[in-house]
Amino acid sequence: MPAGEAGTEVQNEPVVFTKPDSALLRNNDPFYIPEWTSEVFYEIELVIRINRIGKNIEEKFAHRYYDEIGLGIDFTANDVLQQLKEKGLPWEKAKAFDQSAVLSSTFLPKSIFPDVDSIFYKLDINGDTAQEGDSGLMAFSFEELIAYISKYMTLKIGDLIFTGTPAGTGLVNIGDHIEGYLENKKLLDFMVK
Repeated sequence: MPAGEAGTEVQNEPVVFTKPDSALLRNNDPFYIPEWTSEVFYEIELVIRINRIGKNIEEKFAHRYYDEIGLGIDFTANDVLQQLKEKGLPWEKAKAFDQSAVLSSTFLPKSIFPDVDSIFYKLDINGDTAQEGDSGLMAFSFEELIAYISKYMTLKIGDLIFTGTPAGTGLVNIGDHIEGYLENKKLLDFMVK
């Protein structure tokens, strides 16, 4: 999670939550705002896809466990999330609902990036830049995330790690046109309905 995500402070360790496969939204299909929330926030994130099984992975070896990088959007029902936080309840209702994890259809080989610690990405909404950042701003590197998560859960081939978002999260509205760029390549292009 990069510094500044959704008003959070940098933590000593990553904040981890899971989403089921029913949360995935692929192929630039439209995102439909659920009727039970009035406040869905966007968070663009770099996504790494795990390419081998691993448990208790040492950070120095973590680079071997992914070889592709894509883009994703973590949609959050922010009004519901605030209610859950106030009550000290789990976040899944607000974070893991159907189609809340947008995923680019294309992943780029890690090998094309000269430095995985300076990968630029951005989110445009209706032609205006809403968020932008690079992987060097993340509070935890890809390798740190892999090592940390694998202490608690076995990582399997095909698992996806959404790595956190730059500052600037905000509300999406019906009719918004969402575009996401990894370096100079547009990987996300869909509508909010």
